Amino acid sequence: LSGQTAHDDRYDLADEYMSLVYQLWEGSWADDAVRGDRASGVYADPARVRLVHHHGKQYQVDAMHLGEPSPQRTPVLYQAGSSARGSRFAATHAECVFLNGQSLPGVQKIVQGIRSQAVQQGRAVSDIKVFLGATVITGRTDAEAQEKLAEYQRYASSEAALVHAAASMGIDFARYDLDEPIVTDKSNAIVSNVEAMTRSAGPQWTRRKLLAQMVLGSRQAPWVGSAESIADTLMAWSEQADVDGFNLSRTVVPECFDDFIALVVPILQQRGAFKTAYAPGTLRRKLFGQDRLPASHAVAPYRFAAG
Repeated sequence: LSGQTAHDDRYDLADEYMSLVYQLWEGSWADDAVRGDRASGVYADPARVRLVHHHGKQYQVDAMHLGEPSPQRTPVLYQAGSSARGSRFAATHAECVFLNGQSLPGVQKIVQGIRSQAVQQGRAVSDIKVFLGATVITGRTDAEAQEKLAEYQRYASSEAALVHAAASMGIDFARYDLDEPIVTDKSNAIVSNVEAMTRSAGPQWTRRKLLAQMVLGSRQAPWVGSAESIADTLMAWSEQADVDGFNLSRTVVPECFDDFIALVVPILQQRGAFKTAYAPGTLRRKLFGQDRLPASHAVAPYRFAAG
């Protein structure tokens, strides 16, 4: 390659990759291929194992899958990225989608867009679960949580935060003064991160606004408060933005997670918003109530019985 592949073109390559792995996971071995016959020395019936022939722009494969199918066949599919092209990819393939955003209307719009596109492709709204990035600093009281935030900020590095942001946004922040509006030209960086910052801080965002949001190392401003207030915030966002859960960012490890588990989780459990025991079965069964992807998913044409 003479340079980095263009943003949308990377998703085209990802579409081809998904087509290939679907063939391997779903179409190479029949469900009854494994015989496990010690007497005859036959582990798998060769008539029930097929070669996959894929010749695309990026991948050339003539091979069978090297292992028998798992109970899920295709693993649970997670995707991050909410640009227009990323949302289209999610609507086609993803079961779980990671989003970042601090603007409630902005997150609502993205979630609605992904679910709408999924329905247009014959999938159900419930086929996709959305997880919103969240940075939580909590304590037994609001005052205790604010004290933790102040302590964390004393050790935070503004320079490191800018470097971290630049790596994902593709912007040289050294070019800008603290309150100088930042120009966000089209780039091959993580487009959804730039869009999320713009939704949160407004079109005229600056290094100062960026640092207020990302100085602790995450991509969103922290939610700070007592366990009760954090539980209120999480449940309100879940209901109003139609998100199914939260992807917790780390601040100080393991303290931030220990605090959340000890203080917030019991309140969510009391409110019926968090499990009190682990359900049996595969991850997909825990999330969606079944082991395999539904027939409405893009994987269906690649299944062994389909061709």
